[in-house]
Amino acid sequence: MSYIGKTPTPAPLTSSDITDGIITTTKIADANVTNPKLTSGSQQNFRNIIINGDMSLAQRTTSKASLTGSSYETVDRFKQEMTSGGTWTQSQSTDVPTGQGFAKSLKMDCTTANGSLSSNSNLIITQKIEGQNLQYIKKGTSSAESLTASFWVKSNKTGTYISRIRDADNSRSISKSYTISSANTWEKKTITFAGDTTGALNNDNGTSLQLYFYLLAGTDYTSGTLATSWEANTNANIAVGQVNLADSTSNEWYITGVQLEAGTSASDFEFLPVDVNLERCYRYYRTIVPLNSVNTGYAMAFYTSTGNVRFSFTLDIPMRVTPSIDYITGSGYFKVFAAGSTNTLNSWSLQDTATNRFILANNTGEASGTAGFTGYAQAGSNSAYLALEAEL
Repeated sequence: MSYIGKTPTPAPLTSSDITDGIITTTKIADANVTNPKLTSGSQQNFRNIIINGDMSLAQRTTSKASLTGSSYETVDRFKQEMTSGGTWTQSQSTDVPTGQGFAKSLKMDCTTANGSLSSNSNLIITQKIEGQNLQYIKKGTSSAESLTASFWVKSNKTGTYISRIRDADNSRSISKSYTISSANTWEKKTITFAGDTTGALNNDNGTSLQLYFYLLAGTDYTSGTLATSWEANTNANIAVGQVNLADSTSNEWYITGVQLEAGTSASDFEFLPVDVNLERCYRYYRTIVPLNSVNTGYAMAFYTSTGNVRFSFTLDIPMRVTPSIDYITGSGYFKVFAAGSTNTLNSWSLQDTATNRFILANNTGEASGTAGFTGYAQAGSNSAYLALEAEL
């Protein structure tokens, strides 16, 4: 702008200079408000690297008792890893932080204590992440992005807890501590992990990064100095200062709203529609016959010969890899209704599987039938269970 006389001295614009109605949508040109300006270089959609971080989906079951080892148990995509850590019940809980939009949390409840840990004791809640979903963080380059984890946590046992990111491709690790300050109170925690300029991640469907939440750790993992910067994996530096949550059967721990995103600050939790969340979980695990579904049909069956029956299934959501079968078997747990008769069988085997299809077969002669007949496959018991697994 040209001025007659002396140019005015620049002065900052304050909120008091702007009144309602001064800035309107008609005064903001579309070309001036762009996505890069809104995101400041960070992606907006699917910015949360963690799947099912609101703990809303639990395909397998909502509660599992007498846990002493490592396995996926309840809430989708979250695995329990444990060695000599007591006995636990894991569940999908409705205890959540008030007013935050969450309906579910993951709960760990100690049922058999271990007050004297072995050197190799540990208990971890973790999620594994595919490398092909992480290329944008540019790990192993001079432009490597920091990662910020945010989550809500609650426990009766206050003290220091450890969260860790492990680089499975390059055997590297970084750990940070957080403190549960008030017993039995939901608290939000935010932890930033610096970007790592060493070790690029594989661009494939295998595990590249893994986010850990420690609940206990023996001296094999606590005798060194906490690795608050990226380093080659050193067990002694992984979980220094971690409390022992297994020292009393009164102890319990809850978590929800887990988010891991690129950058040095935490954004609000990214809630996804339930169908989108479910489809993302289906890549790793898919229930075909859920518990408590007696007489519910799940596919058309075909007798290839007397006593040999199979059915085929096409998956609308391809799985990460060719799946394995996860099922609970028992006498009469499954049945086939064909030609006016019901034939029971106890087990299935996978045949001709791929990431987007599978065939289940029973060639044991349990279900008598006539070659060429079709029928309806059903659950014969509320204890019957059948799923496909392609977890990391």
